[in-house]
Amino acid sequence: MFGKILIANRGEIALRVLRACKEMGIATVAVHSTADANAMHVKLADESVCIGPPPAKDSYLNIPALLAACEITGAEAVHPGYGFLSENARFAEILIDHGVAFIGPKPEHIRVMGDKIEAKRTAKKLGIPCVPGSEGGITSDDEAIKVASEIGYPVLIKAAAGGGGRGMKVARSEDELSSALSTARSEARANFGDDAVYIEKYLGTPRHIEIQVFGDGKGNAVHLGERDCSLQRRHQKVLEEAPSPTITAEQRARIGETCAKAMRDMKYLGAGTIEFLYENGEFYFIEMNTRIQVEHPVTEAITGFDLIREQIRVAAGEALSFTQDEVVLNGHAIECRVNAEHPRTFRPSPGKIGYWHVPGGLGVRIDSAVYQGYSIPPYYDSMIGKLIVHAATREECLARLRRALNEFVVEGIETTLPLFRELVENDDIKRGAYDIHWLEHFLAEGEPGA
Repeated sequence: MFGKILIANRGEIALRVLRACKEMGIATVAVHSTADANAMHVKLADESVCIGPPPAKDSYLNIPALLAACEITGAEAVHPGYGFLSENARFAEILIDHGVAFIGPKPEHIRVMGDKIEAKRTAKKLGIPCVPGSEGGITSDDEAIKVASEIGYPVLIKAAAGGGGRGMKVARSEDELSSALSTARSEARANFGDDAVYIEKYLGTPRHIEIQVFGDGKGNAVHLGERDCSLQRRHQKVLEEAPSPTITAEQRARIGETCAKAMRDMKYLGAGTIEFLYENGEFYFIEMNTRIQVEHPVTEAITGFDLIREQIRVAAGEALSFTQDEVVLNGHAIECRVNAEHPRTFRPSPGKIGYWHVPGGLGVRIDSAVYQGYSIPPYYDSMIGKLIVHAATREECLARLRRALNEFVVEGIETTLPLFRELVENDDIKRGAYDIHWLEHFLAEGEPGA
């Protein structure tokens, strides 16, 4: 087992990894920008190293600075969390070349799944169901017209190197196709430095279902059920729950085993999430994230397994600590991503937190690195915490969430808490009757709390 781990991240995920390390008796190294000198993970770590000024490109994305921090502190491994360099195959290779373990998948798997076109090809080879679409990148308008006519409109144009909804455009007819292609290419080039795009069938009212997988890199892999992440704004997840209100036990077993078998065939190492659009009883692969997810706590709540601990264990060469038969789903869990944003416009709201009171009680978990008097910096993602609740049934879980949201008090900045208080009172949410477009329509109808 590792003796010392450097945590190459910030915020709540850095603190989450730090806590897992502490419980495992592993020394921790926090890295931070000058803007994060007073961050909680920096205060609690055994050692800390400043790696640069506030902009992420000069600090959390600064590979030479991170490597130097490993050498200075003698860290044996790096946990990248999510975001930043967590899915950067070159970063993983550089660490390995310098004798530092990367707590994540093998670089070749990061690289394959990071290219959306190659990921789709790989998924097909592994027997994972995919959305109908182009076999590879689209190189001309004529090729796009041919593919679109074959699969039928509307179609979705997506950046091959993309994510988070950037480089993604819908064409509902041939008249819209050329413009959508041009816009998607421009966005892809601007955001990812690569203007390659591909085409998929656009599904009208799908849900976003993802399967949590875990492998030991030696051919053993399991799945830990699904998460429903359909409540989204501009392709960004807002609320996640597990299990999905619409997936049956038979469907879960079928798609879960399909994903686990694919990971066994790949000899996949560590945590991964295979994401699908789900419509009319069918699953369609969209991408795989080769890292821990923001929403991993809901899976931890219903399975009882510590996924960060498991990441560290398998990265150190140990076998999975559980078998598929030991993965038993217990109850229901929901996570709300609490952001420092206006609940209607989602305008960022950095600043000093004047008062901070978090909910507690049975089945309530807060993952946050925020504290009273802390100043939210304007340079990074606006999520300030995650509220996770767990109960025996979905109905009880919603009741617990309602109670917890009403206890949660944040003053000094705006947050998305009022939006969640609206959502838990909505009949569609109570019934679980929503798709990936539902939240956009809800927001367009009126201001939460109005």
